[in-house]
Amino acid sequence: MQILLDECVPRPLKRELADYEIRTVVEMGWSGKKNGELLQLMHQEEFTILLTTDQNLRYQQNLKQAGVAVVVLIARSNRLPDLVPLIPDVRSVLSTIGVGEIIEVGVS
Repeated sequence: MQILLDECVPRPLKRELADYEIRTVVEMGWSGKKNGELLQLMHQEEFTILLTTDQNLRYQQNLKQAGVAVVVLIARSNRLPDLVPLIPDVRSVLSTIGVGEIIEVGVS
């Protein structure tokens, strides 16, 4: 399982998931890519999961067609202190999420 950390998620969150194969949009050189193009690049590079705070992604993209799953972090803000408490739930979701699924983690 390869995980991509979206641009809207603070890069230091990657440390909280260090036991997973995880890269950031910035590391991949994909900064500024629109969601459709980003999902296409993910599929080409064999990423399976996008970790994001973008709650509108489900309404903008066909995730089954894109061949990826999405975990949406829902917190008061996209600042690290608000997102770190969600990591235990993220870990649970990562073991069960399937292609084309979108699962929200956190407070809605």
